[in-house]
Formats: sequence, C-alpha cells, structure tokens
Amino acid sequence: MEGFNSLQEEIAYLAQFINEDRLSRIDDVLSSRTRNITIVLEDIHKTHNANAILRTCDGFGVQDVHIIENKNRFESSSTSSLGSHKWLTLHKYSTYESNVSQCFRSLKNKGYTILATSPHHGNAPISEVPIDQKTALVFGTELNGVSREVVQLADGLVNIPMFGFVESYNLSASAAICLHSLRTKLMHQPKSEWQLSQHECLELKKDWMIKSIQQGERIWLRYLKTKGG
Repeated sequence: MEGFNSLQEEIAYLAQFINEDRLSRIDDVLSSRTRNITIVLEDIHKTHNANAILRTCDGFGVQDVHIIENKNRFESSSTSSLGSHKWLTLHKYSTYESNVSQCFRSLKNKGYTILATSPHHGNAPISEVPIDQKTALVFGTELNGVSREVVQLADGLVNIPMFGFVESYNLSASAAICLHSLRTKLMHQPKSEWQLSQHECLELKKDWMIKSIQQGERIWLRYLKTKGG
C-alpha cells in the first residue's frame, strides 16, 4: 500500500488537470462509500443483469463486488452499467479448484458474515438482517439461484418476502431491494462505523481522478516517469 504522504502528493499533482466541481463530487461520493456491505455474484450468465447490479451497488455506495466465475465469465459493459464498473472494486475468482470456497475464505478473513439469497431456502427476510457486522450478500444465477455449495458454506440464508404468484424478483431488482434494506439500516449508525478509512479514500480518490481526467492514464504515466516509476 502506498504511503499516506505519497498519495497526497500524487493527488495534488492530478488536481491541476481536473475542475473543482468534479473534485467536490468525488469527495462527496467517497464520504458515503462503504465496505461494510458487499455483493457476491455467482456465475451470472446474463451480462446485462450483472452490470445492472453494478450500477445499483454504485448507487447505494457499495464499493466492492466479488464475482465467482465457475462456468460463466463476467464482462463489464458501459451500456448496462452506465460506466459504474469504473468506480467499483471488482474481485474475480476464476482460477481455483473451488472458486466459491476461495471467495468465501477471502471474505471471512476480512470479517464478513456471508448470507446467501434464496427464495426457496430463506430462513429470514432481508428486513430482519442485522447490520452490526460486515455483511456479504450472495446472488446466484437467474434460473437456478445460488449453488448447493454456496448454501452449504454460507453463514445463513435470506429471502425477500413475496406476495404474488411469481416465486422471485428478477436478479437486479432483488439486489436493489436487499441493498436498500441494508443501506437504510446502515445510515442510522455513526458514519465512523461504516465509512472507508482515510487511506482507502485517498487510494480511491487518486484512481477516480485518473479516470475522470481526459487522457488521465497518459498524464499519470508521464508523472510516474518523472518520479522514476
């Protein structure tokens, strides 16, 4: 991880290429970003659904999305995500004997409680899920939902209560409902309990500034050359 002073120096350099309104917008978004809630997508094969969820995560201030690729490869699309993937941190698991186990192990090491969403096995409605600890919500394929392995390894199962003839909402709607429920509860807690650390904010701010500046990558590479990077 980069040093605090180094990050501040880099941000000061990039600031000369970006207007104050954009910088203010970046700071505003960072103040609401959180890693206390994260989303896990297992083998989503419909690109537009997965990208719609990325757009929803950005809208609710969820920074990390974990993508399990056993059979299907995820491709980000600006068309359906409206560019949201640029502002999120995507973690992909595709090279392990058990990508589910690897993903869950990584989340556990970071202190997450893992809850699988399932209309058939849910033992608690999403509205009853406490938000006093870091929570990862797992969503499965559009047709079959989460895999048996996810059900076995998850800490719990949650559902969205249904009141009509259909058995479930579509994938992006489910993610939006769940995130709205958890984010609403999160907002009632002190910001210090769910906001990103100052160092995390600086790292993201630098990345977002580069992406916001026209020819930002070229400008950044030119800076690194002057520093001998």
